[in-house]
Amino acid sequence: MSYALRIAAMAAVLAVVACTPKPPPGVDAELLAQEIGNAVGSDSTCVLFAKAGGNGEVVHRYGTHLTCGRTLPSCEGGSVTAADMLKRAAKGEVLSLSCDTVVEDARTVGWVTGPVAQTGPAKDLVYVAVMEGDRALPGREIRTRLEAAFRVAKL
Repeated sequence: MSYALRIAAMAAVLAVVACTPKPPPGVDAELLAQEIGNAVGSDSTCVLFAKAGGNGEVVHRYGTHLTCGRTLPSCEGGSVTAADMLKRAAKGEVLSLSCDTVVEDARTVGWVTGPVAQTGPAKDLVYVAVMEGDRALPGREIRTRLEAAFRVAKL
């Protein structure tokens, strides 16, 4: 990777990290953003974190407000936002969903909800991840990649 490309990639990671709530104590926000970006990052990716058993209030975010605020098909009928799905995650729902968003353009959406970790600084956190677009991954693939990213980021 060229030096200029590395600088641009780091600037993108810092831009995502700069405007988000802080992760739990002991978690490196830059490393977490980098690992999520490496695993499932794109302009259409949003990952929100909340306290398990809570009301779904966002405690940390990967992705822009615009990306995370979009209303998308739930893949269960109807439309939802990432915040809606985060409330379900906070109540203990574990989902891996995928469906078409716009058939004629071959766009899809993938949703994942679940606990972040069994132990460590994020053991009381849950997450929702969503990708939408012509390159969106299926929910199961998003989960697999994020679980690996969370381990590397020491969640």
